[in-house]
Amino acid sequence: MKDFGTLDSLAITVVAEDSVLYESPFLGQHGIALLLDVESGGIKRRILVDVAQNPQALLKNMELMCIDPATIDMIVITHCHYDHTQGLAELLSCIGKTGVPVVSHPDMFRLNFITAPSLRHVGVMAGDSREKIEAAGGVLYLTRSPLQLLPGLFTSGEVPRKTDFEEVGIALKTIREGEVVEDTMPDDLAVIARLKKGGIFIITGCSHAGIVNISSHAQTLAGTDSIAGIIGGFHLIEASEERIEKTASALAAMKIDRLLAGHCTGFRAQVALRAAFQERFEPLATGMKVVV
Repeated sequence: MKDFGTLDSLAITVVAEDSVLYESPFLGQHGIALLLDVESGGIKRRILVDVAQNPQALLKNMELMCIDPATIDMIVITHCHYDHTQGLAELLSCIGKTGVPVVSHPDMFRLNFITAPSLRHVGVMAGDSREKIEAAGGVLYLTRSPLQLLPGLFTSGEVPRKTDFEEVGIALKTIREGEVVEDTMPDDLAVIARLKKGGIFIITGCSHAGIVNISSHAQTLAGTDSIAGIIGGFHLIEASEERIEKTASALAAMKIDRLLAGHCTGFRAQVALRAAFQERFEPLATGMKVVV
């Protein structure tokens, strides 16, 4: 096990999400973007995890939250889907710096599509091609392995699929060597904060690898069973009642202090998670701030 160090502090702002806080002026959209303010050993960084799909709405929310895009130091893309990547190049242009790390998986730019109700590409769109990202100041760090972002904060790399009840959550395909094949979303990754005060905090996009698989993998990487919290989408919106029940039960058996789930999680799964975690569960909403 590699020693990834520890993080002194972590604050998370939900700058894009399907829902918004009650009586807030923020704009909702189908997608997610989470802004991390972190400090480790005197080093402070501002890291954006995913960019949702509407850069105008994202930038408007940042303006309302008094977040200057120029203060963003790094971007992590959890997987290829448009509702996590669309507008990445535009946002980089607004950041206005060169050499901004953009961390993701080597398969980020592959063809990723659905066939129901009709053929449609749902991966990275043409406006956010490798060339446009680099022209806008981004430097791509594409790896299958865990990557340390700074001491105490690292990506999961590819997540082993070990549970027998978790699945991608949507019928996705790609083309490999001229053949249409199932796309199992190997690029689905999470960001893991290993906290100085103990435990880990897991930041996910859609959890296509399975939130239980992700949590177990994070525990192994960090060398601890203690999970201070998990935030993100769990992609259970179209899951069977059996899968939802097994997911809630498996998570409840883990040492998790706090659970914040939204975006693609789905109402039925949120209800089940609330029942399992009681006041330790919160539905996500744009504008939420989480200080760890």
